[in-house]
Amino acid sequence: MRNRKKKNPVWNGNVRDAALSILLAVDQNQAYSNLLLNQTINKYQIGAKDRALLTELTYGTLQYKYALDYYLEPFIRGKVDPWVRWLLRLSVYQIAYLTKIPEHAIVNEAVEIAKRRGHKGIASMVNGILRSILRMGIPSLEKIKDPIDRIAIETSHPRWIVELWVESYGLDTAAAMLKANNLPPKQTVRVNTLKATAEEVIALLAKEGVRAERSQVIPECLVLLNGQAARTEAFRNGLITIQDESSMVPAIVLNPKPGERVFDMCAAPGGKTTQLAEIMKNNGSILAADLHPHKLALIEESCARLGIHIVETVPLDGRKAGEQLQPESFDAILVDAPCSGLGVIRRKPDIKYTKREEDFERLHELQLDLLKNAFKLLKPGGRLVYSTCTVNKIENEGTVQAFLSSHPEMKLEPIRHLPEMLKEKQQEGMLQIFPQDFGSDGFFIAAFTKVQ
Repeated sequence: MRNRKKKNPVWNGNVRDAALSILLAVDQNQAYSNLLLNQTINKYQIGAKDRALLTELTYGTLQYKYALDYYLEPFIRGKVDPWVRWLLRLSVYQIAYLTKIPEHAIVNEAVEIAKRRGHKGIASMVNGILRSILRMGIPSLEKIKDPIDRIAIETSHPRWIVELWVESYGLDTAAAMLKANNLPPKQTVRVNTLKATAEEVIALLAKEGVRAERSQVIPECLVLLNGQAARTEAFRNGLITIQDESSMVPAIVLNPKPGERVFDMCAAPGGKTTQLAEIMKNNGSILAADLHPHKLALIEESCARLGIHIVETVPLDGRKAGEQLQPESFDAILVDAPCSGLGVIRRKPDIKYTKREEDFERLHELQLDLLKNAFKLLKPGGRLVYSTCTVNKIENEGTVQAFLSSHPEMKLEPIRHLPEMLKEKQQEGMLQIFPQDFGSDGFFIAAFTKVQ
């Protein structure tokens, strides 16, 4: 008689089962947690209450993986299958970090999942480990004497990232950033100023039962306090775009004027492209390029939804743009470069476990290639903004200084068009936004001018 393969459902009405499936896919298939979570929610039309719990369990377990392993270590004897370890992490996350779920319910749910996915022996082991933890308590992190090791495990970041940030920014800033990375991200949207004011959008969202308030940093940014932006009429009618606050800053710094010719070198999925068009009042021209042709459709869809008609898309490798486009033909260029993404760990917690320090030099060279090509395309007197969503001096200040040393015709300019709250943070034409600054993503921006 053949053994029947145990079912491994993504969604069977059980939130913890779904969270476990997502965690396993992230671990085994290098799937992106945010994409998989959204796909699961949308595919199975998961309701608001279950959606909130599923998001909490998935992100929380990923965010605190190292701490959860530390808590589990004294109670696990021998080797356990990966899915069992993830089930234990998921359960201990609820015990250690959530207060509203009864402990007996956490254990019972874990045992039932272990039965469905495994057998009675595994269920018995899971039951024994979790009940021992409840009886003996969560192990104290104070037993870890090395302060770097302790904060690395407490915030669940690889030691090399902790050391990098402590060395670059000091212990206090690094510690604040490590803790901020484990806080829930805000849901923010950008008001399409071609169609509505912030006040009008707030009122329209309120009619749909969605509460929103003005950002304290960026006037056209709204913070949603409930609901899902993508499900609103305001989104469908092109009044808002989903975008992080920090991500809005590069286009503001570039400050494209109506009638100018602008190049967005690494444009997909198009949030900054459409923001540039809105700042230009839909007057002028924007060339939006991306290495991946299929991603250009996302930009075109956004432009159609928002009523923007000045954007032309082109499949183009930015490292060859200087050869394929007319030299010195753009008034302003945005290079929002591929990077390590260490500024968006709050939204994509799996990043901190998959990135490697050896990636930095490769990314640094890629970023320099993009800037060198942008230089060829920029008119004398033109403006260039370089941005990344990382907090890493090699990719940020290091790339800027290397670019300047090989291009004396370029100079850093004081950033004139900045939200008031950020003005004091800029240093010599460069701005590093940390995740703890105002609850947004970590972002770096540098502003250049080409000397005439």
